[in-house]
Amino acid sequence: MNLEKVVFGFFVVLAATLNFGFFIGDIDNPDLHNPYELFAAVVVNLIATVLKFGDRTQIGAVHLATSLVADLQLIAASLFYGYAIYVSSAGLTASWTASVVSLSAGALLANVVSVVLLVVETVSFHRG
Repeated sequence: MNLEKVVFGFFVVLAATLNFGFFIGDIDNPDLHNPYELFAAVVVNLIATVLKFGDRTQIGAVHLATSLVADLQLIAASLFYGYAIYVSSAGLTASWTASVVSLSAGALLANVVSVVLLVVETVSFHRG
């Protein structure tokens, strides 16, 4: 068993599950979307991105691209969340929450693509 592959797979799957945990729930209900879970998703996605930098294969490039997309979406969601809480006079409204959760959904899609790539890579490795 390759420990490097285990750590890589762990962070890819953890990034997707944390993002899913934040995303799930009514899109406009701020009580169902924990900001700490969003923060954890950002941190784990950034760690997963760093782990993807070493792979020089074509599938590694796509892994990195999906991770960068997820990072961008989650950082934007965090900025929207912070703006709504600390800057906007209206606070975290249903509209702001929907925007944050929508950005998180985009990151979730990128994370799902990354997990699918990981599974395809793993299955093809065992056949070769």
